[in-house]
Amino acid sequence: MNNEVEQKLTQLHQQTTSYLEEIKKKIANLNNPNKINIISYFTYSLNISHESEQESLCLGSYHVHNIGSQPITNPYICIKVPEESPFSFSGRYIYENFKQSLKNASEWERINEKTNTEEFWLKPLGNASIEPNETISFSNFQIKWSPTKSYAGSIMGFTYSDQLKDGIAVINPINLNGTIPILEVEK
Repeated sequence: MNNEVEQKLTQLHQQTTSYLEEIKKKIANLNNPNKINIISYFTYSLNISHESEQESLCLGSYHVHNIGSQPITNPYICIKVPEESPFSFSGRYIYENFKQSLKNASEWERINEKTNTEEFWLKPLGNASIEPNETISFSNFQIKWSPTKSYAGSIMGFTYSDQLKDGIAVINPINLNGTIPILEVEK
């Protein structure tokens, strides 16, 4: 019995030491004046129907917040819809070939093929950089689907910039799933 208690105390001591080392590393990173650090996330609301005649809807925004101490230059995002899913994405963006007079600084431009219905690569027209403590947002996109059969999928988001060539994923992908009961016909 005494040996078990000593083993448990030793294990807890090692765990605490490990946690303290991890905290020290995090603090050291906070004090780095040239640290590049962003957080990207979705905010959204859902209107879900399980009636096959009605559409379900997700209204969302994609936010990129610079929590580092250096500007992030040439930011762009990618919103991915799962392959062969019932989800349809739409939002307010323009294409490169739009007339210059129709473009304004608050617009987002789609930079991949119009025909791609699974990936939406977007860059902000008015923001060539995100300053420390600044947030940019791609607002009011919509994801629609009709619940004709059970569905499941995650809407993913990735943020890229000159400093983040490999990208960074959103911290909260939008996970959508629902089970539609199969009604049996009486004989």
